[in-house]
Amino acid sequence: MNYRHHYHAGNYADVLKHALLLRLIRAMQRKAKGFLYLDTHAGRGGYDLSVPSVLPDGKSRAPEHPAGIGRLWGATGLPPALDDYLALVRRFNDRNGSVGEELKFYPGSPWLAKLLLRPQDRMALCELRPDDAEALDFEFARESRVTVQAMDGYTGLKALLPPPEKRALVLIDPPFETKREFADIVRGLRDALKRLPGAVIAVWYPITERARTDEFHHALLELATPALYAELNIAGENSTLRMKGCGLLILNPPWQIDREIRALLPVLREKLGVDAGAGTACDWLVPDK
Repeated sequence: MNYRHHYHAGNYADVLKHALLLRLIRAMQRKAKGFLYLDTHAGRGGYDLSVPSVLPDGKSRAPEHPAGIGRLWGATGLPPALDDYLALVRRFNDRNGSVGEELKFYPGSPWLAKLLLRPQDRMALCELRPDDAEALDFEFARESRVTVQAMDGYTGLKALLPPPEKRALVLIDPPFETKREFADIVRGLRDALKRLPGAVIAVWYPITERARTDEFHHALLELATPALYAELNIAGENSTLRMKGCGLLILNPPWQIDREIRALLPVLREKLGVDAGAGTACDWLVPDK
């Protein structure tokens, strides 16, 4: 599959990923000491939802954000954690000149993190694709405490960890263009934990075949590190959707983050599900001691 960020900006997978990433950043900031936010596959940073997505073969894609962030935009009665997330999306829209309540721009994970960065926190963004890396560098050229690295994200784990702060929140969100991506992730996690055993690491993954996801989860057991996963399926097994759901794996999850996630998932299922087979899961692969 091809999961380049700009093809899918603001879809249901982004909503899950970014709503939970925000909770992780807030949790890291409970402590006064600064930390490094490391994004291994950062994309372009932010996206204009009015610009059509065009595939390499010249065909255009229908926008996916109406069935994602569009279903939450303007909604009332949401839990505070989702209001927090939507407030950041609005800040990004305002920053880019959107008029009123119009949803025109969507922040990728780099901008979501940057909007929350404290003076003592830093950001390192890795992007291998030259066009995306150039756009990312332009986006953050004048932003202090942000560095852009035009490199493979898994190499970035070796090059940038451990940081001087000795604290890090890492997001691994690859495009899943090859069948070896899950194996590459496990190797990357092993490298990262050798350098900083206490790093909080979040990994986004698609759910296209349950067997592959289960194999990925099983491979994580050898890391012997506290591991929590959260999954959202927007459709049941009989759906024709290729990607029926997605998940976020969290290594070394912050204290009580599982409670925050379990409170959010039913709301996301209700708002983003497309048929009666929609469901959620949140459980420990390796319990926290």
